[in-house]
Amino acid sequence: MSGIWILKQENCTVMVSPSAFFRAHSLEITSGAEMAQTNTVGFVGAGKMATAMAKGFIESGLFHSSNTFASCPANWDSSEIQEAGVTVYDENAQVAEKVNILILAVKPDVVKEVLQELSATIAKRNLLVISVAAGVAIESMEKALEKPARIIRVMPNTPALYPGYGACVFCPNSICTSEDAALAEKMFSSLGFCSQIDEKLIDAVTGLSGSGPAYVFTFIEALSDGGVKMGLPRDLSTKLAAQTVLGAAKMVTASGTHPAVLRDAVASPGGTTIHGLHALEQGGLRNAVINAVEAATKRSTEMGKGK
Repeated sequence: MSGIWILKQENCTVMVSPSAFFRAHSLEITSGAEMAQTNTVGFVGAGKMATAMAKGFIESGLFHSSNTFASCPANWDSSEIQEAGVTVYDENAQVAEKVNILILAVKPDVVKEVLQELSATIAKRNLLVISVAAGVAIESMEKALEKPARIIRVMPNTPALYPGYGACVFCPNSICTSEDAALAEKMFSSLGFCSQIDEKLIDAVTGLSGSGPAYVFTFIEALSDGGVKMGLPRDLSTKLAAQTVLGAAKMVTASGTHPAVLRDAVASPGGTTIHGLHALEQGGLRNAVINAVEAATKRSTEMGKGK
């Protein structure tokens, strides 16, 4: 995508850099109601993640439901996303022709096929393409298209199904503008935490926040099991465990205090908590969690090489 492009017009030949070309033709990024009126977004795919994104974008006021579209097979149950006010079509091209932002919310193994199908429309309409498909690198998406396009790769996690509780990172390709990046951050911040990163870090993010909910579910289950062992009813024990994790996470995010400082504030000398922490250290909890992030990161890297 580097170098100089030569654009031939009726009476002259113009030399321009790719970044300058896309900056001149990029989305006009606004805010609030004006942004909702000027931008249109379409999802290829109408599953749980597409539905969560659509709801988050609409409820936050970033897009009007009348400017939000999705495509899925005719036999797919799209009732949930339609309840959010999204217009659903059974052809991907119908969506691509109506929007200026196209989000690929499909399985990783069909991303290439979808991009090839919509390549001409993406080029003709200069669409901003956003992919939430795990493990599909920007380079492989660029190769699937006939012409250069602005592409942003996003890695959300499953708690994003509940807007406000997700953790997302995104990385734009080299010809995306700063306005494109600002728009992506605004969009995905409606789902929770959002940050721009270098693509080389995305496997580590996958190993931490992408796979992390499963680690936390396991911890919640174990915490609940401990309560049951000590005599608590299962339902009460699970609710207490989940709320304890939720509350502890809120203390970290709201206070900005290092987790170790918050932990030490709970662990009184000779008290119950320090004895419990000692048992966790004996069980190797800290090492197990670090090893889990490392193992998942390495697996994400391996899987990405095949796409």
